[in-house]
Amino acid sequence: MHKKTSPTFLTLLALTASLLGSTVPASADEGTLNIYSYRQAFLIKPLIKAFEDETNISVKIIFSKKGLLQRLIAEGENSPADVILTADINRMAEFETEGLLQSVDSDILRSNIPAQYRDPDGRWFGLTMRARAVYAHKTRVASGELTTYEDLAKPHMKGRVCTRSGKHPYNISLLASVIAARGSEHAETWLRGLKDNLARRPQGNDRAQVKAIYQGECDVSLGNSYYFGKMLTNEKKPEQKQWAAAVNIVFPNQGDRGTHVNVSAAGIVKSSKHVKQAQQLLEFLASPKTQALFAAVNFEYPLKSGVKLHPIVSSWGSFKADDTNLSKIVENHDEATRMMDRVKFDH
Repeated sequence: MHKKTSPTFLTLLALTASLLGSTVPASADEGTLNIYSYRQAFLIKPLIKAFEDETNISVKIIFSKKGLLQRLIAEGENSPADVILTADINRMAEFETEGLLQSVDSDILRSNIPAQYRDPDGRWFGLTMRARAVYAHKTRVASGELTTYEDLAKPHMKGRVCTRSGKHPYNISLLASVIAARGSEHAETWLRGLKDNLARRPQGNDRAQVKAIYQGECDVSLGNSYYFGKMLTNEKKPEQKQWAAAVNIVFPNQGDRGTHVNVSAAGIVKSSKHVKQAQQLLEFLASPKTQALFAAVNFEYPLKSGVKLHPIVSSWGSFKADDTNLSKIVENHDEATRMMDRVKFDH
């Protein structure tokens, strides 16, 4: 028997549904696995179709760019959600912090997903990886001129760097990784140097930074690695091919800690009514076949070893990734956010 729902809960639930522009289900359909996904439909739908075909488990998905955490909190124990999919570890950490995820004990997941890309207590698991790379103009940046993140803050890069907002999760994670590797004092000194070297106020997305390099506004930028593949193959907006053709992708810090990486991730909701099926889904997403699909569609790096990369991704060469457990980096997110505010990075 369901617990009686309070008026306050109903009000909050209605408000959340209104903000999301959709109706919140009162309960999960029996036998149906429900997913809340921050990952885009074009990537997830083919994978879920393959899962349904293989397991005969029915799946429903809610896609959203924002608000799923608030929705799950509002729904409480009555939530139909079984699985959360996120595009980066930052969002998954928010669900973990709120106590909305449960531990999963799976030999398959432990075997397929390296330890640094999953929660030590099994509350979330990385599925695909991307590097926080540097894009450098092919002729205006000399070979060896920029090999580390630290180089971005050195005097010779004055007025040559573009980036998106420092408050964006991608850059918060990068700063958090610097804190984890070198400590807070070093990280803040580096951040102030980076800010001093900006060619313009932080703005736009990762692709907009490459456009700015192409147009001569700056020489280098920070960006996720998969955007390189997306730009090189963009038939709908072919001008992006020109942007990408103007730059090299650089994987920093190959001589020490390695390049900072982030992951898309999955976790099982604590109140899930279909835990067994949810675990089946996570194991399916971590399987070699599905990891190969991820790699082929979105130019990401599979986490399961031995899975073939997309040819374009292979052409960038191999790189050493920072092997610090992402949970350790997540621990520094709040400090990194405060540091961005303290140095007024976006101003």
